[in-house]
Amino acid sequence: MRIMGLDFGAKTVGVAISDPLLVTAQGIEIIRRKDENKLRQTLARIEELILAYQVEEIVLGLPKNMNDTLGARVELTNEFKEKLERRTGLPVHMWDERLTTVAADKAMMEAGIRRENRKEYVDKIAAVFILQGYLDLRSRKKQEEVSDWKK
Repeated sequence: MRIMGLDFGAKTVGVAISDPLLVTAQGIEIIRRKDENKLRQTLARIEELILAYQVEEIVLGLPKNMNDTLGARVELTNEFKEKLERRTGLPVHMWDERLTTVAADKAMMEAGIRRENRKEYVDKIAAVFILQGYLDLRSRKKQEEVSDWKK
């Protein structure tokens, strides 16, 4: 089993995939769209990746505002979530993506990637941060369940 992480943006979708043990997230690609309103090819590519990697769940970044309110981008993301669920039949979990792009940019700066090259990778790395956060939470919950069971 694997889980897919997605960073849904206006023109791109960053994609990450978990390892089979659900411990780590790896960025695999950025799906680029010519038109923000055209999702057919994007959804088709996501389906291809789901089959190739045997994905059973999807984690989609939820672009909340920094003050915890929901902006216009959230509505588009929720519509994308519904399309993903209908088309793939897989559960789609929402994950607060605040600061993932900032964290991705910082990680690339620390890695020495030049500013002009960062834009090319930021969505894929943001997808990794989204998925890794979800995987870490899932792991902590399982550890708590085991601790509770042992008591």
